[in-house]
Amino acid sequence: MKIICVGRNYVDHIKELSNEKPKDPVIFLKPDTALLDQNSDFYYPSFSQDVHHEIELVFRISKVGKNIESKFAHKYIDGIGLGIDFTARDLQAKLKEKGLPWEKSKAFNGSAFVSQIRPLKEGELEQSIPFRLDINGTTVQAGESNLMIWNISELIADISQYFTLKTGDYIFTGTPAGVGPVKIGDQLNGFLYDEKLFDLNIS
Repeated sequence: MKIICVGRNYVDHIKELSNEKPKDPVIFLKPDTALLDQNSDFYYPSFSQDVHHEIELVFRISKVGKNIESKFAHKYIDGIGLGIDFTARDLQAKLKEKGLPWEKSKAFNGSAFVSQIRPLKEGELEQSIPFRLDINGTTVQAGESNLMIWNISELIADISQYFTLKTGDYIFTGTPAGVGPVKIGDQLNGFLYDEKLFDLNIS
């Protein structure tokens, strides 16, 4: 199982971090040790003072495939859920300044939270899918799938040119605007449509 993440897939998020809009999907990986399941707390790492939340739509891969055409991509997905790409923003900034890889800030233990995954509904990929993150009862991020620069079918087509997709892989599809810090004691709640998919404590 691998965790495939997409960066800079929402225009407003690109603007808030003063990044350049990419011409192709920005892809990075997290190891399986980054996976945090829905029954666990997120423990604030000792090497950062500025961990940020980034909520994302997550799709689970259902079978092996490579060089997949976008029109067939839906056949390789068996579920949808929510994820949080936790980012040690202070560490990331230092690494970027030096032109170094920034996996330490993105792929550390527990940095990829995944909610419960539910089956896709018929025709769901053809409609816009709303989602949001609340912290301590206040909405801090909200997005819809139709605001993504590349939709999930286009992402699968691109990713599968480089990496063979395998059963159980997760694809994090990028985060909308509103990223910001979390602190110990925060309670995070994620909603797909208006259905609450997770409660997550920061410890």
